[in-house]
Amino acid sequence: MSDAIKHECGLAFIRLLKPFSYYQQQHGTALYGLNKLYLLMEKQHNRGQDGAGIASVKLNAEPGYPFMHRLRSVAQQAIADLFSQVGKEISELEKSQPDIKKHPGLMKGHLNFMGELLLGHLRYGTQGKNNAEFCHPFIKRDIIPARNLALAGNFNLVNTEELFNMIGVNPGDFQKQSDLAAMMEMVHHFIVKDDESNPGNMSIPSILKNAFQHFDGGYNVCGLIGNGDSFVIRDAHGIRPSYYYANNEVIVAASERAAIRTSFHVGENEVKELMPGQALIVKSDGTWTVEQILEPKPRRACSFERIYFSRGGDEKIYRERIGLGYRLSSNVLKAINNDLKHTIFSFIPNTAEVAFYGLLKGMEDFLNQIKVQRIMAWDKDFDEEKLTEMINRKIRVEKVAIKDVKMRTFITEDSNRSEMVQHVYDVTYGTVQPNVDTLVVIDDSIVRGTTLKESIVRMLSRLKPVKIIVVSSAPQIRYPDCYGIDMSKLGDFIAFKAALSLLKDRGQFGLLDELYNKCKDLREKGQLHTENVVKQVYASFTPQEISAKIAELITAPEVAVPVEVIYQTIEDLHDACPGNLGDWYFTGNYPTPGGNRVVNMAFINFMEGKDVRGY
Repeated sequence: MSDAIKHECGLAFIRLLKPFSYYQQQHGTALYGLNKLYLLMEKQHNRGQDGAGIASVKLNAEPGYPFMHRLRSVAQQAIADLFSQVGKEISELEKSQPDIKKHPGLMKGHLNFMGELLLGHLRYGTQGKNNAEFCHPFIKRDIIPARNLALAGNFNLVNTEELFNMIGVNPGDFQKQSDLAAMMEMVHHFIVKDDESNPGNMSIPSILKNAFQHFDGGYNVCGLIGNGDSFVIRDAHGIRPSYYYANNEVIVAASERAAIRTSFHVGENEVKELMPGQALIVKSDGTWTVEQILEPKPRRACSFERIYFSRGGDEKIYRERIGLGYRLSSNVLKAINNDLKHTIFSFIPNTAEVAFYGLLKGMEDFLNQIKVQRIMAWDKDFDEEKLTEMINRKIRVEKVAIKDVKMRTFITEDSNRSEMVQHVYDVTYGTVQPNVDTLVVIDDSIVRGTTLKESIVRMLSRLKPVKIIVVSSAPQIRYPDCYGIDMSKLGDFIAFKAALSLLKDRGQFGLLDELYNKCKDLREKGQLHTENVVKQVYASFTPQEISAKIAELITAPEVAVPVEVIYQTIEDLHDACPGNLGDWYFTGNYPTPGGNRVVNMAFINFMEGKDVRGY
């Protein structure tokens, strides 16, 4: 994604089922759980680089001794910082007690994070807050062990205010900014109620049903309870991803299947997907079940997980990204008039590489068809040289762009800063025949178009191709997301800007005031959630018209090379990623009523010039 957006968080959960002495004997270390937690988090580091946190719960702790611990960091390398602090504690213990490793039980008593229940979280700050206090896990403490709760997740909620009101909590300034704080209060509220009714015998399914039925959003959430119970729960639409694995030694959950497979050396079919509305519940005695907590609704798993967010090491995701690229090949061939001889293919940025291979395969299939047709047409009229020349024709692939190290500048003037931004990427000179070759570059998605305009298109134009074609493996991003991705402001989207420009070109700009008044009227009636009014901004235009306008907008005035933009279609997206049909940021078809409220509120904010989130 050349325009980086902050997005999904990562979750890691481990429940050790054996005594620590077992792991010492079988795996050579009593720190087996901590080692695996570190691996699970590192294998998902792509999901959060603003901060990280870990929590642990110790089973059967002596009365009066701490049993729940937490550590959070917003260091540049947050995971490394967390585990270096844990490692320092271990080293100091070993120095003071050299034989401590021979006594895992004693180690547990001395080390804060040597617990049977472990929780890790990686954070991308969707609200721009980058303080440690915003990092998960959050903790709710109580003098009664069973009422202590550590909570973390990959989610956004759009009804936090209603949640606080529902349980009569008057949130402070910090709580108002955190949907996890609202979730924490709601879950803890029902933990207390259940514990009051059934002291010492809480019903986790009942608690989860009572609490999570009220949450409007997408989520994959894990909770550790002070009595040793724990849970992982997924939203009813399956918007956020959730996977788990269990054997006789350990129960594991994470945001990505591949992270579990790599960390525990297991096959694809051994890692299960937690289905929409389900919860993985582990009791304090180690027994576990998967239960249907919420009635499952139509599956709307986030398609951005497959396009970009999840790491491509998962074999299904890899194949789907290949498919995304392959499905773009026919439109690209039309754009270059089937002239593969004078077309160079490349990708920007590196995350688009797998989709690029799919596009390349489409080009190769077409070229092979041409080869067969030409050879068949020759009949017997060819010699070795002619046949060799035909067989050796290849798709032209070059590394045309290199991303330099992140450039920083003390210059604050906009004009000079723009000049510096141009040099984030650099070209590979000599790869393009000037005024002869067309250049095709694929990106995973185009969000704001800023980097394309300020850096990439300018840079590529220096190679003097006859045309630049920018291809997006994702469809046009038209609407805000409120279920985990930091895309909440309409004015940021290049597709929205293109639609506004088209309205202006055609003398239809007055439509915006009509829609603004409609949104305000809906808000006054408490009906802002009933429809997506912003769909009407795009209704008069074809996707091709919007793409053409986007091409204009990302072309700086001084760039003389023609630019074309080709987007993935919604139909081909669904064909390539049939299990992840969540597409509200492309289509405006939100899975929950809160989505409509957010997009309409984002439009009101845009019209009023407010640079704030829509929720």
